[in-house]
Amino acid sequence: MRKFVMAALCGTVAGIVATTQVAGPLLAEESARGSNVYEQLDLFGDIFERIRSQYVEPVDESKLIEAAINGMLTSLDPHSSYLSPEDAAAMRVQTRGEFGGLGIEVTQQDGYVKVVSPMDGTPADEAGIEAGDFITHVNGESVLGLTLDQAVDMMRGPVGSEIVITVVREGEEEPFDVTIIRDTIKLTAVRARTEGSTVVLRVTTFNDQTTPNLQAGLAEQIKAAGGIDKVNGIVLDLRNNPGGLLTQAIKVSDSFLNSGEIVSTRGRNPSDGERFNATPGDLAEGKPMVVLINGGSASASEIVAGALQDHHRAIVVGTKSFGKGSVQTVMPLRGDGAMRLTTARYYTPSGRSIQALGVSPDIVVEQPRRPVGAAATEEPTRPRARTEADLRGRLSNDSLTEDEIRQIEEDRAKAEEAARLRDEDYQLAYAIDILKGLSVIATENTGQ
Repeated sequence: MRKFVMAALCGTVAGIVATTQVAGPLLAEESARGSNVYEQLDLFGDIFERIRSQYVEPVDESKLIEAAINGMLTSLDPHSSYLSPEDAAAMRVQTRGEFGGLGIEVTQQDGYVKVVSPMDGTPADEAGIEAGDFITHVNGESVLGLTLDQAVDMMRGPVGSEIVITVVREGEEEPFDVTIIRDTIKLTAVRARTEGSTVVLRVTTFNDQTTPNLQAGLAEQIKAAGGIDKVNGIVLDLRNNPGGLLTQAIKVSDSFLNSGEIVSTRGRNPSDGERFNATPGDLAEGKPMVVLINGGSASASEIVAGALQDHHRAIVVGTKSFGKGSVQTVMPLRGDGAMRLTTARYYTPSGRSIQALGVSPDIVVEQPRRPVGAAATEEPTRPRARTEADLRGRLSNDSLTEDEIRQIEEDRAKAEEAARLRDEDYQLAYAIDILKGLSVIATENTGQ
């Protein structure tokens, strides 16, 4: 027994000695790292004092410090930044759905401002700005070398004032200028309408109003159609939707899922990870769905598209999404400012990260580009073809009743409306055609 105790004590002492031997270098390394950080902070203080006292012109010390803070954050990734009290207040207003500006969501790439997406019905959208456009100049001044916040500040101005931005677009040989009149941006989070027997839910942003608008809009369209049985499917249009609130992306996904994971987030520490699961209840009652995405679909839009795709709840149609697979946390700071810091990556239910890859559509469908400049105002004219019905003295059709003829004419009118939609919005028309096909198959299977 005494030998056992001695052996145990020896083992313990050896363990303590071994631990001390390992911890010694670690403590020394940590101490050296801390010392180096303090030296760099001293260097920062020296530089700040030199600028404050010796720069050729007097400087605003608070702006100098804000610039240093913002530079530290923007060096991390394109989505981390410092929000001044004014910017923080503007962001809070934007999440409620109304703000002033051009109506574009932007990021920075290669030193220039890149359009993530124009927002529906805004001055930028009406002026023809597209997702993927690069803004190189604002009112003739280059944005190269500016931070994103500085470039955005150049584009801000009083409602009703004019701004000229220079755009570089893939497929266009030369940069071109676009004149936009600034306006108050009032975002309608969800617009609902019915095309034929298909309900189209156009989601433009994920703010506090998104889920309530979606639920109310879908219910209204179903009621107008005469019940869910009269609806052949749902198109969830997330094109040019730059994202927004994570909570709203989860709620929108949950609206069409009965169970299963919607999204998970993983931060620096494994214990900080979160999983969000669907709750019972599908607003569409199992009706087929198509989700439309494009290069302007980012962040929260990608969460919804990825969740519905992974659960095989919807067919995803369009082009590859933007690829923003990170989560930003807005942290209030003293003085009413805030810090927007990337704190996690998010993952779709299958465990895939969308970061820099985007969501790949199940069916790739390109949208024809809108013409630029003078060509944009030219209306194509298509002469109407003459038919037998136009000929004088034609024979009448005596094989059909008036009701049958009326039904044929109604079906023809629907087909012509669908053809018109293909000219206006080819991707949406394609999505509706998919749901029509699924509806026909379902009807035939039921009949068998």
